Amino acid sequence: MPLTHFDAEGHAHMVDVSDKAVTDRVAVAEARVVMRPETLALVTEGRAKKGDVLGVARLAGIMAAKRTADLIPLCHPLPISRVAVELSPDESLPGVRIEATVRTTGRTGVEMEALTAASVAALTVYDMLKAAEKSMRIEGLRVILKDGGKSGRYEAA
Repeated sequence: MPLTHFDAEGHAHMVDVSDKAVTDRVAVAEARVVMRPETLALVTEGRAKKGDVLGVARLAGIMAAKRTADLIPLCHPLPISRVAVELSPDESLPGVRIEATVRTTGRTGVEMEALTAASVAALTVYDMLKAAEKSMRIEGLRVILKDGGKSGRYEAA
C-alpha cells in the first residue's frame, strides 16, 4: 500500500479526505509506565508529592487528544466526540497501565488522537513521579483497536 502523506514527487502533504464518507470512528491505544514497587505505592497510597497522579494524567491525556492536530504536522483537526483515558495501577508490572479511547464522526480516523492521549498520560505519570524514580520506563505504546472508515476494523493480536 502506498504511503498517503507523500505526493507524486515525494513531498509531504496533508491527505485530501473530502471524498471519504463520514462514518463513526473509534480508536483505542495503550501504554505502560513501569516503575519500582515503592514508586507505585506512592500512587496507590496517595503519597505522591505533586498530588493525584492518575487524575492529573487522565486530564493531560484528554487535553492532548484534543490538541493532536497542533502537534502532528499532517494530522487533520477533528471534531472529537469522546475521549476517555483510563489509568490502572498494576502491581504485576509494577506500574500503571493506560488505555485511551477516542471517538468521532468524520472522514478520517482517530488513531493519532488515541496514541497522543496515551503517550501524554504516560509522560505525565513520569513527570509527577520523577523525583521519586528517574528510571521509570514508558513502554508498549500502540493502537489496540481501530474501527470505522473504508479500512474497517483492526484489533491487535
